Amino acid sequence: MNNSSCLIALNKKARYDYHIEQTFEAGVVLQGWEVKSLRAKKVQLQDSHIIIKKGELWLLNSIITPLITVSTHFVPDQSRTRKLLLNKSEISKLCGSVERKGYTLIPLSLYWKNSLVKCEIALAKGKKEHDKRQIIKERDWQRSKDRLIKSLK
Repeated sequence: MNNSSCLIALNKKARYDYHIEQTFEAGVVLQGWEVKSLRAKKVQLQDSHIIIKKGELWLLNSIITPLITVSTHFVPDQSRTRKLLLNKSEISKLCGSVERKGYTLIPLSLYWKNSLVKCEIALAKGKKEHDKRQIIKERDWQRSKDRLIKSLK
């Protein structure tokens, strides 16, 4: 991902809860109303995850809120399962990695690349509670340092 203006949604909780081993770029199969909602940035990735079923990747629990202008005779499912598109070699590599103990697939962000929606997915390993506490301590220490430096200026 190269341009921050192309960003649609970011999963901030993912980097806090997981050690990111490797990232991949995947296409997303969407319906027309979902693309319109993505343009309005009405999407949430916070509790979403990715599963592998029959050699295909699926994005679960991502919420795309429909716009008011969606047709009245069509009932959109905002948390439907969406298919992710990757090369077969990438999928087989991910299948082998996920089968190892503790590894999972999580979405990191959704963004525009040319006129297509891409999902940055990560092969990740869950963090232990002590790792999370260490991150909080480091973040608090950095804030304290910044405040001290700012007050000295």
